[in-house]
Amino acid sequence: MDQSKTGTAPAGPARKNFFQTLEIDMRLLGMVGAFILVCLVFNVLTDGRFLTPRNIFNLTIQTVSVAIMATGMVFIIVTRHIDLSVGALLATCSAVMAMTQTSWLPDALGLGLGHPLIPWLSIIVGLLTGIAIGAFQGWLVGYLAIPAFIVTLGGLLVWRNVAWYITSGKTIGPLDETFQKFGGINGTLGNTASWVVGIIALLAALYGLFNARRNKVKHGFPVKPIWAEGVVAAIMAIAILGFVAILNAYEIPTRRLERIFELRGETMPEGFTQSYGIPYSVLLLIALAIGMTILARRTRFGRYIFATGGNPDAAELSGINTRWLTVKIFALMGALCAISAVVASARLTNHSNDIGTLDELRVIAAAVIGGTALAGGVGTIHGAILGALIMQSLQSGMAMVGVDAPLQNIVVGGVLVLAVLIDIIYRKRTGGA
Repeated sequence: MDQSKTGTAPAGPARKNFFQTLEIDMRLLGMVGAFILVCLVFNVLTDGRFLTPRNIFNLTIQTVSVAIMATGMVFIIVTRHIDLSVGALLATCSAVMAMTQTSWLPDALGLGLGHPLIPWLSIIVGLLTGIAIGAFQGWLVGYLAIPAFIVTLGGLLVWRNVAWYITSGKTIGPLDETFQKFGGINGTLGNTASWVVGIIALLAALYGLFNARRNKVKHGFPVKPIWAEGVVAAIMAIAILGFVAILNAYEIPTRRLERIFELRGETMPEGFTQSYGIPYSVLLLIALAIGMTILARRTRFGRYIFATGGNPDAAELSGINTRWLTVKIFALMGALCAISAVVASARLTNHSNDIGTLDELRVIAAAVIGGTALAGGVGTIHGAILGALIMQSLQSGMAMVGVDAPLQNIVVGGVLVLAVLIDIIYRKRTGGA
């Protein structure tokens, strides 16, 4: 029909707002906004102490352990499972690595603390332990069809107490000095190296942005306006270089520097200062985040995970071995628990019986707050890491304000429930599953 006769005009493309033009995920934007709001509120309540370089540095290294496990929990929840044993598994891996360093290797091979092989052999043993336990739990879930809730709930009780028996209930430490560098404050890049890493990261991010645009043009897909690409690039530059600048602003205390020079048999020059810079643990988290993102988006394994989470029956009928996939996902979760154990015990410089306590709650909360749907099929690695950062900010802020530990856990539990409710409402309004 002739539209001129009906008086109706053809429908044009919907007008995009600023954020739609930038192609920024609105849910991610909301999480960033929530994080900024949390930081500003606690900064006011603490009279400006929350947003200091020192506290941001501490907040960063405290987030790493939970964030590492949260990346694995995304895969677990996406496939419609749950893992309640991650904190206990972390404790077992930590106990194994601590005993390997302080007792088993010295007794078996005569290698004491300080030997260059000690930390690496300990980490390998811890990784193998985590993978074996995770794969076993995955086998129970995948091949014996025992619900993951039951398997991992039992694992929470079993592995927490296995850790206790491994160490006879004792605190094991101090751990190897090289091993301790993975904890944060005892292992940092320093000022210059941090700037080098920051610039390399920025160049890599800009190249990724350019390459993505080039591929879209090559295949005839619509692209953002040049000004929008410039805005995104500017945001990347501010975020990366700003983060490096903040960490470099936290200087090593003078007394600590003096002790370092004394151990070298040297005298510290008058007025000498040195920054901590980026911790090794943060670099480890970034590397794992990149690896897990590539695994999720660019590999057959990742596609199988999201296909299974979206529709398990259809995935099975399409030829995906969902049982073996379950074993591999839980084995990966076990490996990440072992890596988290390295970071957590290295930060404490010892293994303690309560290490990893309530990490189950924190890890699940981080993944859910980060947008991982409990119904399965939806989740992102960067969202889980941001969720972990929000959770740690809440806990750190409440601790600085003087909130009792029981009330902190009440708030964390409430936030978890609220995050699930918001996720349900969001998906209903956007037409999601």
